[in-house]
Amino acid sequence: MGVAIVLAANFGIIPEAIAHGVTSGDKGYIQESTGVLPIPFIYLGAKHMMTGYDHLLFLLGVIFYLYRRKDVTTYVTLFAIGHVITLLSGVLFKIGINAYIIDTIIGFSIVYKALDNMGAFKRWFGFQPNPKMATLIFGLFHGFGLATKILEYELSPDGLFFNLIFFNIGVEIGQVLALGVILIAITYWRKSKSFLRHAYTANVFLMMLGFLLMGYQITGYFVS
Repeated sequence: MGVAIVLAANFGIIPEAIAHGVTSGDKGYIQESTGVLPIPFIYLGAKHMMTGYDHLLFLLGVIFYLYRRKDVTTYVTLFAIGHVITLLSGVLFKIGINAYIIDTIIGFSIVYKALDNMGAFKRWFGFQPNPKMATLIFGLFHGFGLATKILEYELSPDGLFFNLIFFNIGVEIGQVLALGVILIAITYWRKSKSFLRHAYTANVFLMMLGFLLMGYQITGYFVS
């Protein structure tokens, strides 16, 4: 949080809720689009996931200790279900949440998963929270994050439902592509002796990134 405050003070930056930000070009396109547009919205969904570092950091934490393909598929599917539910319902029913608050929660999801991987909850509280339920719940929050940003852009109601469906298809495509890269990298790392030595440290770093995202969003909430 201190880093975020220094950036804001020294460079005059008013932090936006960037974890679910949309580029200015994409923003203009979204605002001006009407009718059902499959390819553009599939592209936008895939681009969002491929560049959505908050999603990717959380998913990295989720799959960090998952070795079986079946387990990876199960957890990623739970995350996707949560993401889809709140993205669709949030936009269609206009359920908006302050972007800074929702992105702070998303930053916390990264912290939570890193602590979970470090065995902190077992040591602190004597029990292990259900990781599948946590993945689903945080997936709901991640979906609300993007829904909140989309609501700000006031999409045309013409073709809205189908465009959201195509957007979600793009999100899933982007998720598969991004996860493919992450899985290749972490599988290669697991084969080396350094994995067990540095796995704990890697999760500490992941936790720090989550706290940094939280601090950035909290700073934005108070200075915007």
